[in-house]
Amino acid sequence: MTTDNSNQRDWALATQAIRAGHARTHEQEHGEPIFPTSSFVYGSAAEAARKFGGEEPGNIYSRFTNPTVRNFEQRLAVMEGGERCVATSSGMSAILSTALALLQAGDEIVASRSLFGSTVSLFDKYLGKFGIVTRYVELSDLEAWEAAITPATRLLFAETPSNPLSEVVDIQALAEIAHRHDALLAIDNCFLTPALQKPIELGADLVIHSATKYLDGQGRAIGGAVVGRDKELEELFGVVRTCGPCMSPFNAWIFLKGLETLNLRMRAHCENAMALARWLEAHPAVSRVYYSGLESHPQHVLASRQQQGYGAVLGLEVVNGRGQSARETAWSVIDATQVMSITGNLGDVKTTITHPGTTTHGRLSEEQKAAARISDGLIRIAVGLEDIDDLKADLARGLDALV
Repeated sequence: MTTDNSNQRDWALATQAIRAGHARTHEQEHGEPIFPTSSFVYGSAAEAARKFGGEEPGNIYSRFTNPTVRNFEQRLAVMEGGERCVATSSGMSAILSTALALLQAGDEIVASRSLFGSTVSLFDKYLGKFGIVTRYVELSDLEAWEAAITPATRLLFAETPSNPLSEVVDIQALAEIAHRHDALLAIDNCFLTPALQKPIELGADLVIHSATKYLDGQGRAIGGAVVGRDKELEELFGVVRTCGPCMSPFNAWIFLKGLETLNLRMRAHCENAMALARWLEAHPAVSRVYYSGLESHPQHVLASRQQQGYGAVLGLEVVNGRGQSARETAWSVIDATQVMSITGNLGDVKTTITHPGTTTHGRLSEEQKAAARISDGLIRIAVGLEDIDDLKADLARGLDALV
């Protein structure tokens, strides 16, 4: 069963997040149902032939047609302002599926060097094996983006804000550069979500999500999604249909429930993160805080213009402890926490803390870490929804011991 999204695009985001995409079945359920089935039954061989042949819409096989997954796809597409969404098994499979759908041997990607470590590995190690070259540039340097483009460039790829330094690029200007060279612009929007940033409205062609993060918001399930125009998304749907990196119905239902509270959660995350960033900036054991909501951030004005909030992820550099290396000092602060969870994941109501240089970006070479400014003294915090005073006290245990 499908649903008409035309009027839903006129709703406010909070309403879209709760109502969009749900077409009630004959049972007239109020909550979205889960369809945990691998296949679907037809009334006749002729009906099966029509559906398999594409002559009649309907469900075929849950690898590529499932009502619960479709509900999530339609809701997220409406929220992001895209024509269509394709859900995948993870955020990384969303990026891989995009590349498989839109690129071929000899094509080139221009990407920010401030990317999640696994994305860099995917581009260099795996796409590189098949003749797809990736060139890396400084995220905020528009001249560098343009200079790196060649006639073979087909895709520009950026995370904004970046992980974990909260760097920002002018999406509208970058989209203009991409389109001037007949390339597509893909923006990883998992740090801000459509609650805080709408890349498609700013000119991006594709928006990529790790739904595992804030779309779920409680660390319960793994999933990904790509939103964009039907033209590109039809190719991407073909990859999911044929190669199989599909989202499970149960996970899609989890993400639907997460979307219902997304707007409220992101505002609360931003409030906590801003308070913690300001407190950290004033602490004598902290040499620098990376958070685009701070006036000290080099892209603060740009972030304030193109975002509706600054997100929950921040980075901080700590001063070296007595007789300790930068890594040992950072680890001592992390190990002193009792409330925060030491984990590489983010996007949870629970605050997480990690050392990027040895976890999320640990597989990068020392040269790649230096280019991305991932230092041994860098700590990343994804601020959750606990009481802010408890979070400050948790960090103070380790930080106060350094001064």
